[in-house]
Amino acid sequence: MRAQTWLNGVLAVALLSLSGVVLAGAAAGKLPEDEQGFVDAVGKLNRAQLIALLGEPARAEDVKLKDSGRVVASIWHYHNINKDAAGAFYPTTELDIIDDQVSVVVFLNNDGSDANPGQTYEVQPNPADL
Repeated sequence: MRAQTWLNGVLAVALLSLSGVVLAGAAAGKLPEDEQGFVDAVGKLNRAQLIALLGEPARAEDVKLKDSGRVVASIWHYHNINKDAAGAFYPTTELDIIDDQVSVVVFLNNDGSDANPGQTYEVQPNPADL
């Protein structure tokens, strides 16, 4: 009986360890580098999940309510994380976040300080969330 209890304990620890590795792999998994795959993936993530996968943005601008100071929208810039159809990296990827969800993704061929628009995608809401 004692050996069976010990074996069950070892199996439980092994299964927990494996599930932790699987979950860590998913959390630390890379987002797709291609345009549409990236847009589809980030459209399902909130701010905390984005930071966990991409790190802090290289540049961030927040729009806050005057009365409460609550952040209602943000513009985040990341560098060299997405590729165009030819396989070249976009210098900047801009994420426009409204109410903790990505609403627009812009792929820029500059450092983000230029006013020229890049390739823009509007993130489609998940019908299950409506």
